[in-house]
Amino acid sequence: MAADDVDVIVEQWRRERAGMRLEPMAVFGRIYRLARLVGDRQERVYAGWGISRGEFDVLAALRRSGEPYTLPPKALTATLMLTSGGMTGRLDRLERAGLLRRAPDPADRRALRVSLTDEGRRVVEESVDAGLAVQRQVLDALPPGDQERLADLLRTLLAAAEADEPGADG
Repeated sequence: MAADDVDVIVEQWRRERAGMRLEPMAVFGRIYRLARLVGDRQERVYAGWGISRGEFDVLAALRRSGEPYTLPPKALTATLMLTSGGMTGRLDRLERAGLLRRAPDPADRRALRVSLTDEGRRVVEESVDAGLAVQRQVLDALPPGDQERLADLLRTLLAAAEADEPGADG
């Protein structure tokens, strides 16, 4: 297999600091680069529907919630790991575009509910297929069994990283 840019960086460190354990750099360097490259491709795809990747995430969270495709803003904020200010900006843009609406919560008039519009549902259903195609194009470089194994390995790493977060149970 041909060397990549991460191999070059790792080799430079190996030359400059012999004995240093560089496996984390090799793994996470590739994860970061892969996430950036695929994320940038998805961003370009979503632009065809007039949305950003972050706005897609909001629409997708609403769509995944099931009918009636409605959530409180706090649930969206928690799901997407955003600040309330970051979420408000996304909701404002998506509401202006006619892809969602905010309305008082019938159970608590002081609270809001965010709902997909019919147009928002159409956009997210079309764009999720296009975004998955971008991911599939890259992932199909691996045979199906390796794809499943990679997903399992990454789940293990993610769980370890989340367990080390401040406030994590354990």
